[in-house]
Amino acid sequence: MTLTDIQAISTPSVPPGVPLRLLEAAPSLWRVVDRTGRAIGHLQAVSQGGGIRYRARRFQQASRAFLDLGEFWSVSDALDCLRFAR
Repeated sequence: MTLTDIQAISTPSVPPGVPLRLLEAAPSLWRVVDRTGRAIGHLQAVSQGGGIRYRARRFQQASRAFLDLGEFWSVSDALDCLRFAR
């Protein structure tokens, strides 16, 4: 599994009704922000087997590191993981 090429892929669409926004943080990496403007994690595009998977990541204050919550073929599933794993 590798990160996508340095060329940025376009920002994925947030499904209708999902109260989140994606803010570009780096090529193939977006900060996920809730409706109050609070960052709840990151969404990272990862190339795998000719397709793109989306990695949901959350910062853990105690360890001062990012924790990978999972990888998903669907943006919607990755965002739901960040949304409901609070």
